[in-house]
Parts: sequence; structure tokens; C-alpha cells
Amino acid sequence: MSVSDQFPPHTQQTSDGLHPPSSSSSYSPSVKLPPIITNMDSRWKNWWIRGIFTFLMVGTFCVIIYLGPLCLTLLAMAIFLKSFQEIISIAHNKYKEFNIPLIRVLNWYFLLISAYFLFGDNIFFYYSDYVETHQGLLSILSKYHRIISFSVYVTGFVIFVLTLKKEHYQTQFGMFGWTHVTLFLLGTQVYFIIQNIFEGLYWFLLPVSLVVVNDISAYLCGFFFGRTSLIQLSPKKTWEGFIGAFVCTIIFGLVMAHFLSMYDYFVCYRAEPPCDRSSLYILQEYHIGSLKLFLYPALFHSLPFSIFASLIAPFGGFFASGFKRAFNIKDFADVIPGHGGIIDRFDCQMLMATFANVYYFTFLRSPNPSKLLGSLLALPLYQQQQVYEKLQDHLKQLGALE
Repeated sequence: MSVSDQFPPHTQQTSDGLHPPSSSSSYSPSVKLPPIITNMDSRWKNWWIRGIFTFLMVGTFCVIIYLGPLCLTLLAMAIFLKSFQEIISIAHNKYKEFNIPLIRVLNWYFLLISAYFLFGDNIFFYYSDYVETHQGLLSILSKYHRIISFSVYVTGFVIFVLTLKKEHYQTQFGMFGWTHVTLFLLGTQVYFIIQNIFEGLYWFLLPVSLVVVNDISAYLCGFFFGRTSLIQLSPKKTWEGFIGAFVCTIIFGLVMAHFLSMYDYFVCYRAEPPCDRSSLYILQEYHIGSLKLFLYPALFHSLPFSIFASLIAPFGGFFASGFKRAFNIKDFADVIPGHGGIIDRFDCQMLMATFANVYYFTFLRSPNPSKLLGSLLALPLYQQQQVYEKLQDHLKQLGALE
């Protein structure tokens, strides 16, 4: 659920059954609030709680960005694990009465296998130059990563089949399907997110920040000016919030794209400056009539990102809203006061991450000199000599060498 989506009070599913939630706001009752906030009207109280914890999350996120792509990757994996737990807990509540053999063990077994594959596949690829020049366990795990992942997965598959009970067939296969669909939906997104991080923080931070700004703008515009309901699944979303967020997101996208393009840290492969900048991040001269402007070409690519963040990404939130209504729950969890669970906070980011990855790899990605050189240096000496001789012959044919 996005910040602009406030569910009306209704029943909430817990391990004890169905009961009305204790409050219409989604913050955890275990959090002690200052009296000045506690005594506010519920609408403004929820507004302040959301705002405070939004700033805390943004501040924490900025620190992790400073720590580099590996820390961001670990954050993405942590979000993946917690998101899976939130969704699978709904299934456990649904099927808990059947006492299915090893169901929780197998759920987490398949999750950890998926996490190992997704994390390892990207790390071994983007740090292949380091892995291949350091012989040992890391090199072995890299070389046999996929066969290891597959073998461990097949072991879990066989265990699942061996634990099938005639009286639980339908329930066991339902849970198996629930687990794998969840892993597919979440796993593909986190895989793309990790790729976006290592291809250049620009392609991670721009889409993430656009969704955040669109989300906050929709909430604020809807809070202060909203009158007309936008969609039945999320009755608190308004046309006024939607239009206001669209305008704010377009403007912010241009500013953010220019800011990120200024710094090598955000545009370099693996965030390792200095680097040979792509032409996307080199100022070009443009003329509009008599007006002369110097702009980064990357700014123009921010427009499709902003449009997608405003028009399509919110459907991730609508999907999550429909899912929660189907199971009669208010939030996926209450780990973030004023926001709900991890899925409630990141539902719109999932579609956006996929779009960013597809757009970048389809239209913008080019061979990276740093990665090519790293792969070359990882080759045995005689193969490096072969590459050198072939490259020398090629350059002579082109007239670049005498």
C-alpha cells in the first residue's frame, strides 16, 4: 500500500481469527508517541507519524547509499526476505489448521535457495574480475554456482514430493504454488534491482526516488486538495492527488537526473570512480531558439521513467490493495509505524525496478571498458597474448596502428 492509500477500518486477520483493528491508523501500538501527537485528531496524527518515519527511512537509505553498492545489495536481499515472510504468513494463517508436514521448513528452504541464487549470480558476475583472480572457495562457488543452486533446489523438490499425504494433497500443492509464485514475483524484481545497482547507481536511485516522490506527492495533494475518488480498490486515492503527483514527479525527475549525472559515484560501473563516462553523462550543447543550454542527455531519459512512475507503478499498489482485501487484512505487517509492512512500503517499487532494468538494457547499455579489462586480466597469460595479437591485427586493419 502506498502512502496515498489509506484503508478504511475493517476486520484484520490474525492468528486468533478475525477481529477489528485497534486503530484506524497503521502505526504499531508498541511505539510511544509524544503527547502532542497522541492528542491530535486521528487524521493529523497519522499524517505526522507517516512523515516522521518517512524522514527516518530516507535518512537511513542515504547512509546505505554512501556505504556503496554491496550494502545496497544486502538491503535489497533483506527486503526480499522480509517481503516473503509477510506474504507467506498469510498463507500459514490460511492453512495452519491442516498441520501439513514440513510446510514451514520447505517454505524457508526454497526461500534461502532463491536468495543464494539471486545474490550469488549477480555478485559472481559483476565481480568476476575479483573472483577469477583469487583462487579458492570463492572461485569454486562462482564456477559451479548454478549447478549448486539447482541441485539444492531439486533436493527440496524431492523432499516435498516424499512428504505428500493423501488427505492433504490439495492443501500441500496450494502451498507449494503460493510459495513459488511469491518467490517468482519477488525474486525477479530483486534480481533486476541488484543489476540496476551495479550497472550504475543512477539506474537504481532515479527510479526509486521517482516512486517515492510520486507517492509522497500523491498523498500530500490528496490530503489537502483531494475530492474526487480515483479507483474503487483504493478509495482514499483521488484524481487531485494523481494529477498533482504526476506534475511533481516530472519536475523532480529532471532535477534528480541532472544531479546524479554530475557525480562519477552515481554513474560509474559498480560505483567505482573514476571511470570513462558514457555520453549520457557528458554535458551537450542544445539550442532552443536563441537560448543556449548545456544539458546531460540522461535528462531526456528521465521523462519515460517519470511517466511510468506516475501512471503505471501505482498499479503495484492497487494490486497489493486488492490482495489485502481478498484476505481481509489492513496491512501486510506493522514493522514501520504509519506505513505498515515492507510490502506496503515497496509495492510500487517492484514494477518500477523491472521497467528501469528493461529500459536500460534495451536502449542504453553499452559494453563497459572496465568490465572487459577485468575479464581480460583474469585470463591466463597465453590467452591474454592471443587477445592482444588479435586486437593489434584488428586495429592495423582499421588503420589505427601502423
